[in-house]
Amino acid sequence: MEPTTDRLKTPRAAGMAGIAFALLLAAAIVLMRIAVPSGSADATVDPDNRWAIQVSLEIVPFAGIFFLWFMGALRTHTGAAEDRFVATVFLGSGFVFVATLFAAAAAAGTVLSEGTPSEFGRHYAYTLLSTYAMRVAAVFVLATSTIGRMLGVFPRPLALLGTLVGLVLLVVGSGVPWSELLFPAWALIVSIHILRARRGTARTPGQDRPHPS
Repeated sequence: MEPTTDRLKTPRAAGMAGIAFALLLAAAIVLMRIAVPSGSADATVDPDNRWAIQVSLEIVPFAGIFFLWFMGALRTHTGAAEDRFVATVFLGSGFVFVATLFAAAAAAGTVLSEGTPSEFGRHYAYTLLSTYAMRVAAVFVLATSTIGRMLGVFPRPLALLGTLVGLVLLVVGSGVPWSELLFPAWALIVSIHILRARRGTARTPGQDRPHPS
């Protein structure tokens, strides 16, 4: 009885953590994009928008924590059936993404602390986020979609969507503004699927009970 309960709780934890991560990361990206210009070299940060940088910096650590919870719950759900090579890429890309995300937030913090934000600080923060963090996130998406497809955890359309999102993030990188939002959008879709799949699994035992004659 206990193993079944654990199997039902793990997808729920992954789904809830994934939704929290997706919403927090999306909010942090939007706030950072609004507050810190990424365009011309002479662009300046509007003093009225400095609050957005502060809120974004407060959000990022919680987004990273929920992402680690999301990643751990997903790996526990796959269990010993996962491919070790793909699982290693899955774990490695996840950890590097969180580290790079925190580094990008720290770089953005220098923009907030400086009286006159420098072009270097602004460019460094965006390079870490859009070029490095998002490309590592692309590897995580591709590894997760591969594991989901191999184990039958993800339906074929969801696995194909993950492959497409991963390739776009990997190839496009910082070339298209706001493309970073593809990652939290994918995480949100996967989390909703996990919760819906768990709800269907939880109803199955009740449906199998024999009717009294």
